Amino acid sequence: MSSTYLHAFSKNLRRSEKRARDRLTDLFHETNTPNKGAYLDRPWQQFQTFDARYQDLVADLTPAAEQALKDAGLWSVHGHSHAGPWIHKHMVACITASIELATLEDPNLTFISGSAILERAETSLRYTVPFKNPKTGKAEKVDLIPDALFGLEYNSNGQKSYRFFLVEADRASEPSRTTKFNRKSHLRNILQYREYVGGGLYKDHLKLTAGLLVLNVTISEQTMRKMIDLTSEVSPRGNTYMLFQVAGEFGRFFKPPKPMLGLATDQWRRAELEGIDIATA
Repeated sequence: MSSTYLHAFSKNLRRSEKRARDRLTDLFHETNTPNKGAYLDRPWQQFQTFDARYQDLVADLTPAAEQALKDAGLWSVHGHSHAGPWIHKHMVACITASIELATLEDPNLTFISGSAILERAETSLRYTVPFKNPKTGKAEKVDLIPDALFGLEYNSNGQKSYRFFLVEADRASEPSRTTKFNRKSHLRNILQYREYVGGGLYKDHLKLTAGLLVLNVTISEQTMRKMIDLTSEVSPRGNTYMLFQVAGEFGRFFKPPKPMLGLATDQWRRAELEGIDIATA
């Protein structure tokens, strides 16, 4: 997370953003700790970004910090850490953090972490999903590994309801289609989610009774349009659970973004159907 995000989460503790940044610097430099090491790292990949010297610094946990959290009982073995390029992981973190920050401004919304959902279900986020290869007609089985999972609790006049979400972050690095289904593509994702969400497999996997939606966040209108068109091709009558938005901050000239609260408050596009606002039950 960048310093701006971290201060947004802790502004009730430190009103001054400058003092918060100073504290992050202390946690980066101070190695004389009970866990024998500094608690924060500054991933080197951020310094390859556009105009890096003038952007927010991004901090990550060190092994010493992870041990400190374990010692304090604040570490979950069900926390999902996605493999892949650093910018992709940062994008996923910014998506979920932005939505969580938006819930902190709305007394009728509560954010439910993915680790809490997985711990309750006693499972991991990986799940093998069977589906039919549209070219060969043969059954395929490929692991589905979403980028993130979270839930929202809605409180309306004292009545609580729930909705859960998977995140797919796309930096236009995946093809729309592939000849071999062992490579991830937009089409394979759509077909797998048709079985996993549309077919209700998630209810057994995640032990959920409430609805599940897939938030597809990509970097350009053009890529989003291709993904929506593919979804329409697979579901010509409309698709209720595949949602789409653009986060241009993670495009070609990347820079660490400010909180993207619009991911919670703006409408998400859907194939052949009207858009929806996920902050509303």
